[in-house]
Amino acid sequence: MKWFSGLEFAQPGFFWLLLIIPLMVAYYWWRNSKLQGTLGMSTTKSFALPHKSQMHIFRHYSIVLRCLAFIAIIVALARPQSAMSWENETTEGIDIMIASDISGSMLSEDFKPNRLEAGKNIAIDFIKARPDDRIGLVIFSGESFTQCPLTIDHDVLINLFADIHNGMIDDGTAIGMGLATAVNRLKDSEAKSKVIILLTDGVNNTGSIPPITAAEIAKQFNIRVYTVGIGTNGSAPYPFKDQMGNVHYQMIPVDVDEKTLTQIADITGGKYFRARNNTELTQIYSQIDKMEKVKIAVTQYHKKTERYLPIAIIALILLSLEFLLSNTIFKGAIT
Repeated sequence: MKWFSGLEFAQPGFFWLLLIIPLMVAYYWWRNSKLQGTLGMSTTKSFALPHKSQMHIFRHYSIVLRCLAFIAIIVALARPQSAMSWENETTEGIDIMIASDISGSMLSEDFKPNRLEAGKNIAIDFIKARPDDRIGLVIFSGESFTQCPLTIDHDVLINLFADIHNGMIDDGTAIGMGLATAVNRLKDSEAKSKVIILLTDGVNNTGSIPPITAAEIAKQFNIRVYTVGIGTNGSAPYPFKDQMGNVHYQMIPVDVDEKTLTQIADITGGKYFRARNNTELTQIYSQIDKMEKVKIAVTQYHKKTERYLPIAIIALILLSLEFLLSNTIFKGAIT
């Protein structure tokens, strides 16, 4: 019965056509009576009683099937739909903004396939594992902007996350700007727990807001920042193309500003992590996933879905059955 729950009709006026059903039945009986003949006899003793066939029970099959098919057609024309509604629910979750570095150095291949793609893939798995959280995405390089605001629609978020790439904005590493943009997206949140996951592989070298200043602002809004320094120890292979378009590699030094990232985490009550490979980064997201959860209000939207097709199919089956019977078993019979 779940199929019928919350059912609505877009064109209920078609139900007036149901008044035709009694007229169909009345016409059938009138026509059937006119086709019946009578024969007067003085006696029936010379006639042997015929064996009674059980087929007479089904002699009115046609009107039954036609009426049922007509009813199904009317219901289909009325366009049954699942109800559209807004439903307020309370679920377990927190508000999270992911601030991801997309600067050129994130193309280094000490992670597989590189730092940027590894960070995207592991973060997407993290998002999928937290269906009750509102999560958003900020990206930064030489500047920063919001790729996706806080949302419970994780399919949209994941698609936007998958689309980010180096070169979307001017190169550089504006850690303070990325953090400040994420704070701006969370500051008006009414969630009791607000978190930023900041991932970078470098040192702040541009932007108008210093990272420590952005951390102090986050603290004022009770936003906890988990910072992640990404990159192996020493140096990492970095791809570049020559004039002929051939890819070559050169080793570049890994320069993660662990001191600043640790300060940001300490100021806001978060924690600093260092990821040197894909496995460590996965483990870091797993640790963050174990953070406490608080109750947040979520409004779920249920859109209308058309439900007429199964009923239309039933009508077609009934009409086909009536046609089949009238041309096989009951061929030539009065219907």
